Amino acid sequence: MILAVLFANTDGNILIERFHGVPAEERLHWRSFLVKLGTENLKGAKNEELFVASHKSVYIVYTILGDVCIYVVGKDEYDELALAEVIFAITSAVKDVCKSPLTERHFLDRYGKVCLCLDEIVWKGYLENTDKDRVGRLIKLRPPVEP
Repeated sequence: MILAVLFANTDGNILIERFHGVPAEERLHWRSFLVKLGTENLKGAKNEELFVASHKSVYIVYTILGDVCIYVVGKDEYDELALAEVIFAITSAVKDVCKSPLTERHFLDRYGKVCLCLDEIVWKGYLENTDKDRVGRLIKLRPPVEP
């Protein structure tokens, strides 16, 4: 199960968060842990360079895309390889939606579309769509085209 997907700026402020199956009392711990992990390791990192960590029997894959840090947390069948696929789908969709060098401002200007993308990619803790063209059609609220 994908336990969490978080977007934060480089200062550590959470921009978007989605938790699945994580009790409310543990969410603050995860927020602070992930932001601390990112501030320690993502300084000087290249765009879309993947980092992997493990904490309390869960896997964490995170990256930076412009001014936005992206964290994906999973357990069980969502190991670091599966989470790398999830984060690749998310970064591809976000780049398509924002269309310009990603800054926090561009990200927040397109907040609604980014949330729709995230909801189409990860649904109730499971990876649903990885094809960026399909996600692009779904966020326009058009019916999917079957091949």
